Amino acid sequence: MSIVITEDRGPVRHVVMNRPEKRNAMSQELLRELARALRDAADDASVQCVVLRGQGPVFSAGVDLAELASFAGRPEVLRPFRTVFLECPNLCETMPKPVVCAIQRTCVGGALEVALGADLRIASSDAQLGLPEVRFGIIPDVGGSTRLPAVVGLGRAKELIMTARLIGAAEAERIGLVNRVVAPERLHDATDELVGELLANSATAVGRAKHVIDASARPALAHTLAMEVAVQEFCAAEARERAREARADEQAGSRPAQPDGARAEPEGAAAEPAGAEQVASG
Repeated sequence: MSIVITEDRGPVRHVVMNRPEKRNAMSQELLRELARALRDAADDASVQCVVLRGQGPVFSAGVDLAELASFAGRPEVLRPFRTVFLECPNLCETMPKPVVCAIQRTCVGGALEVALGADLRIASSDAQLGLPEVRFGIIPDVGGSTRLPAVVGLGRAKELIMTARLIGAAEAERIGLVNRVVAPERLHDATDELVGELLANSATAVGRAKHVIDASARPALAHTLAMEVAVQEFCAAEARERAREARADEQAGSRPAQPDGARAEPEGAAAEPAGAEQVASG
């Protein structure tokens, strides 16, 4: 079965991440398929509303860490990976129809950055949300640093990003990160009810209102998204430099002392090859 599946329910298209055995971790394959499904929904005139959700017990645990680890020592891979990642929230935001994100249990890191591209978010009462990237020496760089302030306000966004704190659904609703919170067993029905409220109005007016509101909230979107890339690359470069320094210190500390009169190693002798460096993103 496909890693992303779609279900049409009248004028509503459900786009479902279908990787429950990996907690819907966002690999390049999943993100490419997700972007394709969102693009198709945007282009289909019969679709008036899109619901984004995850199959299984959680919405998504965020970026696929196993795949990310395979990029160790290959920083040139990260910018294309980010481009694939960023396309998903961008498509949610730019399509001229409402996108509702239904969140169960877990929505952290890159998963929350994708959810922030949706127009409305509804969560189960046991959900946990957050952007923990700074714990690992990086920043939310697939729209999280740009979109979160527009959703919850500057102060709240700084608190969530700079402390890396995860919050529960009740607090997320209180600060405006999610629009509604319901019991886990009611998530699907409550999502349908919210979609019904949207469909009760003019599709044209709802789509145009979305465009104006987003333009008002994020007038410098392209600029700040570009800043996220530059800052992330700076953080990654600093992490690589710290890793090199740590290895150099470790090698210096473990090198046996040379006896008096021992010949010094010739200048320019080859050093031991450096180990692979790990660089993480979004």
